[in-house]
This record gives sequence, C-alpha cells and structure tokens, in this order.
Amino acid sequence: MVSQAAELRYAVRPLLILKYFGQLSLVLAVLTLVPLAVSLIYGETSIGLRYGVIVLGLLLGGAALARLHAPANMQANEGMVLVTLMFLFTPLVMSYPMMASGLPFIDALFEAVSGVTTTGLSTTATLAGMPDTFLFSRAWMQWYGGLGIVVLSLALLIHPGLIAKGLANNESDVDDLIGGTKLHARRVLTVYVIMTVIGIGGALLVDMDGMDAVLYTMASVSTGGFAPYDNSLAQLDLAAQSWVTLLCLAGAIPLTLYYHVLRQRQHRPVDMLQLYSMIGAVLVATLLLGASMRLLDGMPWADVLHHAPMLAFSAQSTAGFASMPVADLDADSKLVLIYSMLIGGGAGSTAGGIKLLRLLIVFAVFRIFILRACVPQHAVLEPVLGKRQLQPDEIQEAMLLILLFVLVVALSWLPFVVMGYNPLDALFEVASATGTVGLTSGISSADLPSLLKAVLCVDMLMGRLEIIAWLVLLYRGTWFGRRMEAT
Repeated sequence: MVSQAAELRYAVRPLLILKYFGQLSLVLAVLTLVPLAVSLIYGETSIGLRYGVIVLGLLLGGAALARLHAPANMQANEGMVLVTLMFLFTPLVMSYPMMASGLPFIDALFEAVSGVTTTGLSTTATLAGMPDTFLFSRAWMQWYGGLGIVVLSLALLIHPGLIAKGLANNESDVDDLIGGTKLHARRVLTVYVIMTVIGIGGALLVDMDGMDAVLYTMASVSTGGFAPYDNSLAQLDLAAQSWVTLLCLAGAIPLTLYYHVLRQRQHRPVDMLQLYSMIGAVLVATLLLGASMRLLDGMPWADVLHHAPMLAFSAQSTAGFASMPVADLDADSKLVLIYSMLIGGGAGSTAGGIKLLRLLIVFAVFRIFILRACVPQHAVLEPVLGKRQLQPDEIQEAMLLILLFVLVVALSWLPFVVMGYNPLDALFEVASATGTVGLTSGISSADLPSLLKAVLCVDMLMGRLEIIAWLVLLYRGTWFGRRMEAT
C-alpha cells in the first residue's frame, strides 16, 4: 500500500504556487487599502506611508506573478501550501506598518499573527495613547482573518472550478463549504457581511461610540477578541457587553446555517447539532464557572451571574473578550476555561479550537463501541451523525486532529514550565493561543522572552490552520518528486 501511494504521489508545481500566490497577494493589497484610508482620515501619515509601500509592493509583485502561465488543475497539497504561505506572509508584511506605532519587530509580528489568526493575544503594554489606525488595523485583520483570505479570494477573484475547490477544501475554516466552489464562498461572504452590518447597527443602538461599534463588531463576528481598550469588555455597560457576546456566539455557529435557513428555508441536521452543542457547552461551562467562582473564590452572586456567562461564551466561541481579568480566577475556573477554549466552536464558523463537530464524531464512534457490547455479534452498527453515516476517513481525520491539538499544546507548554512559569497559567496561555482564543492568564506581555513569544506565534498559526496543513508544507515529498503534467 505504501509503495502504491508513493507511485501516485505528486509534488507541488512551483509555477502554479507562484501564480496563485500572486492572485492572493492582489486580494491582500485590496484589503490593505482600508487601513491605509483610515490612516489618511486620522492624519497618521507615518503609518499611512508604510501601508502605501505595502499596497504598492503587493500590487506590483502580485500582478507580475498572476500573469504567469500555470496548469488549470490544483492538487490538494498545492491548495494547502498556498493557504499556509499566505498565513505566514500576511503577518510578516503587516508587522511593518504596525512597527510605526512604536512596537519592536517581535511584538509587531506577535500582534499581526494574533490578528490574522483571530486569536486576540497581545504583548502591548497598554492601548492608551496608541494610534487610531493601529487599533483599527488589529480589528480589521481579525475581520478578514476570520473568514479567511482564501475565502475572500474564492468569492472575488479566482474563477470557479478545481482551483477554487482545491483552495476551499484545504482552508480549515471553510470545512462546511460543500465542494468549496466560488458560489458557496460568495454565500458565506454575504452572510459574514450581513452579520457585520447588523452587528454595527446593534452596537450603535446600545450606545456604543461609532468607532467602538465598528471595532468591537469586527472583533466579535470574527471571534477575534481585539478590543480597543485594555480592560476589554469591562469598558462597556451590561447591554453592550451582552450584544458583543451575542455576536461572538453568532460567529461561532456554522455560517452556512444562516444561508440555508434564511434563503432555502431548510437546514442541515449536522449544523443544527453543532448549534445545540454550542449552547449546551456554554451552559455547562457557565454552571461550572459559577460554582467555582462562588464556592472557591467567594465571589458575590451579582458578580458570578455577570462574569460566569460572559467568560464561558468568550472561551467556547474562542472570541477572547474578558469582562474581568482571568488572572484573578481560581485554578478550577481556569481549568474549565481551558477545556472550553480547546473544544471551540462549530466547523464552518469563524471560531477556533478542535471544533464541536469533531467532538460529536468521536462521541458517535464511542456510542457504537458501547452498543456493540449489547447486541448480537452478527449485528451491523455504523456511526451516524445528523442522520448521515460517518465515513472512515471522517472518523480518522477527527481523531487525528484531536491528537495533534493535544500534542501541540503539550509540547508548547514545556518551554514555559522549564523557564519557570506557573504550570497552570502556562497551560492556559498555550491553550488560548492554540485554540485561537485570546484570553490570557497574564503571561503574554512585552516582558515575555522572545523565544516564548515565538512559541505562541507558532501555536496561533498551527491552531488557525489545524496543524495538518503545516505538516504538508514541511513534508519533503510536497516539494521533491514527480510533478503532475498540465491538464
């Protein structure tokens, strides 16, 4: 079997990678025009000049590469390589204008990685006095990172067909795009834009300032969590906090569910299962957090009823907003949040984490194991989820990704412990980064050693693309070997 697979294996074609990397760069150039315009509006010319350089470079380089002649068909490994390269390239490029706000390179890169991966962790000491463009660009990166540069490209630029399918099938956040076609990408993009417009309108109705409404909404629907204030949700009143939390929940639900319900008056059972599971997980986390806050911390009931649901929604949706400092919580409360952050939201949503769908798949398999002990040996039982029989490759992928997530968290946790950080706080920080959440135990700061900042950056990137894409990028056979002929 191994020798047969080797015979069928094809390495990526550099010309194709360069051509479509150029097209994706053109999309990134268009997206970068927005913070450039904001910098001009606020008169922050030093930042605007840097964004101008980025836009010009992306346009020139992207146009040159996009003109290359390349095959029309795309392999799965080529789609994965393109996505991973863009998620490496984007924060590297965007760290340049962020350095104009006074950040050293490593902190600017950390901020950009956190933005593009919709994590929300930050090493910035304080946001007070930071340029308006800096605050906007962080939220803007989370907004387009939430849906994915690749999905925007599918919707706006790349022609439908195998290229579109190859890209969509390998972008972790569009698992729910059936076939990965341009049509489905446009549908999801439409839902995303409508959610953003409704979010801004609702934020204004609960008396948010105009720019705050935009920033909180972009960071909410993307489940990103970058707030324009140091105290995150605590800056807002209860009505505004509740609205932001509702937007985070909306972003953590499969986006295609909205389209199917609103346009086609139907829904897929699997999407509904993820919705119910999301609500159930939040309720369980809220009860556990509330019990811990009250019994172990002795927190007043009014504070428990306020903070427990806010933090539970934030962790489960992987949004990362905080109504109170996580560092002030007891150990049991932090453990509850760690589990919620690692599980995450629904597949096909903007949330991170392992994803509820994969957990449901594992539960379905365990249920079959238990049932087989209760039925005759000749009975045939197959795992079913949402009235659909699960395929072996779906089960294997779910279990493999859960294992890889645990391994990444464990390996990333060790350097923090070796360097003397509190083990539980270190585990919390690593889980938050890998789940692309953004809640912090207080470890992420300007004083964090550069090595550990790099570890968290790797965790954020790994979590965003769910690890396998990175393994494909690093696999020797991806780059060396036979190449498919043009078709």
